[in-house]
Amino acid sequence: MSRLAQTAGLTDIQQEILSTVRDFVDKEIIPVATELEHRDEYPQAIVDGLKELGLFGLMIPEEYGGLGESLLTYALCVEEIARGWMSVSGIINTHFIVAYMLKQHGTQEQKDTFLPRMAAGEVRGAFSMSEPALGSDVSAITSKGVQDGEEYVLNGQKMWLTNGGSSTLVAVLCRSDEGHPEGTPAHKSMTTFLVEKEPGFGEVRPGLTIPGKIEKMGYKGVDTTELIMDGLRIPANRVLGGTTGRGFYQMMDGVEVGRVNVAARGCGVAQRAFELGVSYAQQRHTFGKAIAHHQAIQFKLAEMATKVEAAHAMMVNAARKKDSGERNDLEAGMAKYLASEYCKEVVEDAFRIHGGYGFSKEYEIERLYREAPMLLIGEGTAEIQKMIIGRRLLEEYRLQG
Repeated sequence: MSRLAQTAGLTDIQQEILSTVRDFVDKEIIPVATELEHRDEYPQAIVDGLKELGLFGLMIPEEYGGLGESLLTYALCVEEIARGWMSVSGIINTHFIVAYMLKQHGTQEQKDTFLPRMAAGEVRGAFSMSEPALGSDVSAITSKGVQDGEEYVLNGQKMWLTNGGSSTLVAVLCRSDEGHPEGTPAHKSMTTFLVEKEPGFGEVRPGLTIPGKIEKMGYKGVDTTELIMDGLRIPANRVLGGTTGRGFYQMMDGVEVGRVNVAARGCGVAQRAFELGVSYAQQRHTFGKAIAHHQAIQFKLAEMATKVEAAHAMMVNAARKKDSGERNDLEAGMAKYLASEYCKEVVEDAFRIHGGYGFSKEYEIERLYREAPMLLIGEGTAEIQKMIIGRRLLEEYRLQG
């Protein structure tokens, strides 16, 4: 166990879970991650192992077959998994957000139907907000769900769907203007629909097409896709929570915990980059001594370690705030912003420490260098986080009188 990124006050159960996950990462993920990533291959054996560990049900209540653990436990597990291979943490995260949204907002029938199978990893979740013509401007969504008797008919095109091919349940955010007066704000006329589908690509159910994987610079192995709805019919009992017009709030609640997850990913990738950098610096010799003994390299290592420690502390604080039942959008935004920025910087410093070898695909740092940028844009860009942080600060520190 490393000196950095320790978490005080964990229970024996939390420590046991983390120890098990870390052991799995060291033995089953790190040795194969780079090879699978270079082939852009879905890590089926790793996913099967995570199912056996019960990680797909980590935060699902025990009454539905899950482990009923906290957001903090989940975030610390994500940190460990991202340390091994960030793509694997992405496979879990979208599933987790849908399970969280069902737990928090689903009808009893929806919880009974999906949560036990999600806890077992039999049903795999994904969620979809973004569209080709918009990024973080959720209010500009054009996909629509129109009521037709006991069903809704969905039309539109969604973008950047993580687990688009492998998932079997997708929470899709659409406009649903029925019953709302003209001029209703966009965020009050959106609905989350629970769309069941077959895994795979092409037309996966009538009216629903998942085109092939989007080719990406990094974040490989996990399938990122579009989602096209053309006359997709969804029964009314698959409106999340049973009431239209609540979709924006449900999705934002999910994204809030998702931002803690992205912060945890940044922490994990930064930790691995530091491990690689500090190890290589002690093996590589120049001018008659290990480069770790050159002051320039020691300064880099000092800065990297400090950033790893700071990002971890902010991520833990954001998770604990949510677990306590308090609003945590300020802390989650700060943690996501800092952890993703620091991750990029720590990875680049480790890359520089490796010198020319950092550019070689034989070395793991090359993979991390391509993965880190995704965290700068996932779950809202740095600029979006700063907007959220700024607005919340002005609410907290509003001048009186």
